[in-house]
Amino acid sequence: MIRSQPNSSDLTKRDEEAWENVVFALFCIAMTIDSSSHACREGCGACCIAPSISSPIPGMPDGKRAGERCVQLGDDLRCGIFGDPRRPACCGGLQPSTEMCGQTREYALTWIERLEMATQPAQLS
Repeated sequence: MIRSQPNSSDLTKRDEEAWENVVFALFCIAMTIDSSSHACREGCGACCIAPSISSPIPGMPDGKRAGERCVQLGDDLRCGIFGDPRRPACCGGLQPSTEMCGQTREYALTWIERLEMATQPAQLS
């Protein structure tokens, strides 16, 4: 079967999905480095603010931009859909670790922001 060449909007969507998978894989690798004794820090929420999420989230059907607060993040900085099957897999796969979270919320925000910038797809011409 001969397939037509993908149009640019298909290519862009495919590239976005590929980069989401790369970012998720990098997070998974980072989480295995030193996550044995690290618990989620109360009052942080960095992982629900700093990274971009291209998967649909209840209340955010197009996902969210990096640095944008997830609408599911409560005033107590806890996920409102934790344990809910509608929660994106990338959120469930991201686990706290000393490497990512450090000792402060500011450290965690900076670490995730830097990872986000380092894994941005190149702009298509």
